[in-house]
Amino acid sequence: MSSKPIPITQCQKPRGWLGRFTLHRMNASHSKLTDWGLSQLSVSPNFTILDAGCGGGRTVSKLATLTPQGHVFGIDYSADSVSVSQKLNAPAIAAGRVQIQQASVSQLPFADGTFDLVTGVETHFWWPNLATDLLEIFRVIKPSGQFAIIAEVYKGATHLASRLAEKYADRTAMKLLTPDEHRELLAAAGFRVAQLDTIPNKGWIFALAQKP
Repeated sequence: MSSKPIPITQCQKPRGWLGRFTLHRMNASHSKLTDWGLSQLSVSPNFTILDAGCGGGRTVSKLATLTPQGHVFGIDYSADSVSVSQKLNAPAIAAGRVQIQQASVSQLPFADGTFDLVTGVETHFWWPNLATDLLEIFRVIKPSGQFAIIAEVYKGATHLASRLAEKYADRTAMKLLTPDEHRELLAAAGFRVAQLDTIPNKGWIFALAQKP
């Protein structure tokens, strides 16, 4: 069997009608995971937040609720993701509280030290170069700001989805990490890992890192 990566999936870069369907499905299926992760964050009402890899926009909506006097940005490199996210968050966008645009995590269109919090929900294992992309995340976070990773698969989890993702990672190009590998990469980017929780039988992982 060839180890050559399979074509980019709809989960990695949604496009077309099938991509839009996938985005709506992910909004629903990832909601409980997202709530679990966000419940472990301390979010002030006036935070400026970035959701990196915003997908269908449900996390942006949840973050906007948590920071009613703040501002939430979403970026995704899929044009269809941006379109679906903008539609879902249209009232908050019209009110000037949310902004969503097409961009890559490898080259964020924001100044240094812009954000109090950056979130990455079900996305970091698709990033082009995780080590250097984390440096870009680090750049746009304010001193003492935080970065939260929330995902439902990780290397070493006992849940079936994680085991299958790990088995076929060489074909899908997913970059699955163990909890310890998450710690090491975040530390290498300059972060202090404040918290790392897992639920192995669900495959869920939450990592909270702080910029010194």
